[in-house]
This record gives sequence, structure tokens and C-alpha cells, in this order.
Amino acid sequence: MTPLEQLVLDLERHASGAGWDAMPRLYALVEAPELHEREPELAQQLGVPNLPDRIAALEQPELPADRPIDEVLGGIEWPERVKGCVLVMERILLPETAEDDMPDEDPVTWASEHPGREDIRLVVGVLRDGSRHSAMRLRGHDSDDQVLSGPQLVPGLADALASTLT
Repeated sequence: MTPLEQLVLDLERHASGAGWDAMPRLYALVEAPELHEREPELAQQLGVPNLPDRIAALEQPELPADRPIDEVLGGIEWPERVKGCVLVMERILLPETAEDDMPDEDPVTWASEHPGREDIRLVVGVLRDGSRHSAMRLRGHDSDDQVLSGPQLVPGLADALASTLT
């Protein structure tokens, strides 16, 4: 398992422990040795091992809730020392046939009350070298450890995250 894969799964477990109905969270990824060099107290506080192949996730300030996530990501540019980023967010999945019945006004409330809805948590990570990994948990499987993961689960969101690194 690559360091990015491990980190994405660790962040999914962390989010799972915090429960559902959480705001999106964004993390900057930095190389562990650099964190130890620049911020030794923070590295120690976070329990980040000083190993050459490890990356550390640094949670960023809360994202604006009044704007779509793609718009928020479009305004982010990471400095060169940030090697990647991870976004943790929740979304609602609806059956394919539900789209035909979606109202023009207040579709979010309609979707949240739809009887066929499924809540999901997405954790998507990207690195400057092009590496990607994602994890997805269905709310209905929160009590077990059934997490889907792979590099191409949420390609559009991974692309949006990758654009913050250029």
C-alpha cells in the first residue's frame, strides 16, 4: 500500500469516528521529514514518524459553506512545499430515476428527503506527482468496515483537487 493510499484510509477512519453530517475538511499534505525540520513541535504533537516515505496531513481552516465545493477548490493554490491534498466530504446519492422528478426549486431539500437516498462519505487525495486515491463509505455501512477504495472512484473531484496543485 502506498503512503497516499494509507493516508486516505486513515483519514476516512478518522472522519468515521467523528460521525456523519460533518462539514467538508481539506488537508494539505507535506513530507514528514520536512515537517519535522520546519515544525518539530507540530510533528511531535501529531505523532508523525520522521520517515522519508511518510506524508503528514495538516487540516486546513473550515471551508466556506455558502459556495459549491468546485468553486471553493477553484480559488485554492498550494505553495510548492505542499506535496498534495485530501478532501473529506459527504454527499447524497439518489437512484438514477430520481433525476427525472427533481424540482427546480430547492433540490437539496428534496434530495435529502428522498426515500431512495444514500449518504456517502468521500475521501479523495492527490499528489503533485499525479498519484490519486479515494475512499467511499456508505452511511448504511457505518458500523462495519466496508469502505470502497481505489484511484479512480471520484475522478472529477480528484481532477479538481489536482488543479489546486498547479
